Amino acid sequence: MSATETKGLQLRSRISKGGDLELSLVEVVTPEPGPDQVVVKVEATPINPSDLGLLLGPADMATFKASGSGAGVKVTAKVPAASLPFLAARLDQAMPVGNEGAGTVVKAGSSEAAQALLGKTVSMIGGAMYAQYRLLKATDCQPLPAGTTAAEGASWFVNPLTALGMTETMKREGHTALVHTAAASNLGQMLNKICLEDGIPLVNIVRSAAQAKILHDIGAKHVVDSTAPDFMDALTQALVETGATIAFDAIGGGKLASQILTCMEIALGKTAKEYSRYGSTTHKQVYIYGSLATGPVELTRNYGMAWGVGGWLLTPFLQKIGRPEQVRLRERVVKGLKTTFASHYTRTVSLPEALDVANIAAYGKRATGEKFLIDPSKA
Repeated sequence: MSATETKGLQLRSRISKGGDLELSLVEVVTPEPGPDQVVVKVEATPINPSDLGLLLGPADMATFKASGSGAGVKVTAKVPAASLPFLAARLDQAMPVGNEGAGTVVKAGSSEAAQALLGKTVSMIGGAMYAQYRLLKATDCQPLPAGTTAAEGASWFVNPLTALGMTETMKREGHTALVHTAAASNLGQMLNKICLEDGIPLVNIVRSAAQAKILHDIGAKHVVDSTAPDFMDALTQALVETGATIAFDAIGGGKLASQILTCMEIALGKTAKEYSRYGSTTHKQVYIYGSLATGPVELTRNYGMAWGVGGWLLTPFLQKIGRPEQVRLRERVVKGLKTTFASHYTRTVSLPEALDVANIAAYGKRATGEKFLIDPSKA
């Protein structure tokens, strides 16, 4: 290593062909930045549900064990044999983790765009954020407004742009209102605020009275509890009142997607002018964007023929809308980092603490209101 190179710890996740998950910290050298690159000292990076798929995979939570301490900590767990065929492309590879983060630019390349970031606090995308240093293109960094901390800017990309992507998709596909599940999450609260600001009717589906209160307290107008005995009737009424015909589902497995489509069909039937044996001709769409429940998606087809269930991910959406629209959305997020797009964390941990088995058990539950933030610069 030359005198000018930077080295630091990076968290990696490896699943062997034999079905063993290993989490560890390795020391890596960060090369000098090229003309259009910067080196960022990472000071905050969230553990999102989208990160857990790579970090933990389908490992059995009951089998996690730790050895060593500090930077030498290693965590192992068992991955069910039935899951291994779906992981073929990553087996026996130690993969870096972390979709987004924020920190201070400590080195910059010679280009004007890179030099403009030197010394600035920036948010960033590009993967491998669970590390002390990160080499990135200058275009993958977003300067934060003065007075904004790394922790405030760390979750600027995944949740905010996913929430905005939902309303943008709704508009582009000709819908006028939408439904969101797991709606009391950080992302769900952002979506609720966006819809209130933009005058978009939103139906929030939660899983407890406590979650419903969280949303009511921030101004949500339509909140229904999927565990309540009158859930289907309450959802149908909310759909009648809003006219929502598109839903974004974070749950994935189970009957919820089908229940939403059923209630959409019933709601449309209440305002239909004539009967059709093929059901409503209005298209009803559920996009599954998460996997809080990993079982099969169960569909009971009683909602006519004009419907769809598919997957939705942020990155393909951003690629579809192009760079100018991406910039527009990014600028809206930065302006609202302390309001509409503010994230809340229950715990901030160091890289070694992120591999504490008790912490893994906590953030591995993907529970609403249990969001962890990693500070790789923390001793």
